[in-house]
Amino acid sequence: MTELPGTHLPTIEDRLHVGRTVESSSRPFEGKVVNVRIDEVRLFDGKDAVRRDVVEHPGAAAVIAVNDENEVAFIKQYRHPVEGELWEVPAGLLDVEGEDPKETARRELAEEVDLVAGRLDKLLTLALSPGGSNEVIHIYLATDLEASEETFERNDEEAEFELTWVPIERALDAVTSGKIRNATTVTALFAAHYRLSGHEA
Repeated sequence: MTELPGTHLPTIEDRLHVGRTVESSSRPFEGKVVNVRIDEVRLFDGKDAVRRDVVEHPGAAAVIAVNDENEVAFIKQYRHPVEGELWEVPAGLLDVEGEDPKETARRELAEEVDLVAGRLDKLLTLALSPGGSNEVIHIYLATDLEASEETFERNDEEAEFELTWVPIERALDAVTSGKIRNATTVTALFAAHYRLSGHEA
């Protein structure tokens, strides 16, 4: 057997909140959702500081809702930055001060597809683009679904939302054939399938 370089570990885990020394910081752009921060950060002792551009984002919560027939709740949404209509699971910004991400997921499920979950379980937290943004999204699995008593009024892109149910296996086929590209949706589908197959967190 060929000997390959590297170490071998039984388990791995990201280490969070281990920042480096920031020598200077500025924020040349502040937008409706995101800001851009420029940091001069010393990554290693004895080395010069390097510039890192950081897109600041409030974070988000997403929810993959699966019904008793093992179908996933999808919406199709126009996303202007990629100029495309993408199939996605319900999601929304953490833009309510003090609101727990789980409650954001519950709220978005009702507001975007008029569903209420009898059970809402955390699947994972995803760093979407850690090389350039601090955005994280918390993904939940919703089961024991019922229609919400209230139907929400939707505006802008959300006005076009239409709830569509897709068997989870067919959705996974769409991912692996390149027909679904939204990173959150892709991750949510695989994580939900893994959990529903009997694997615990």
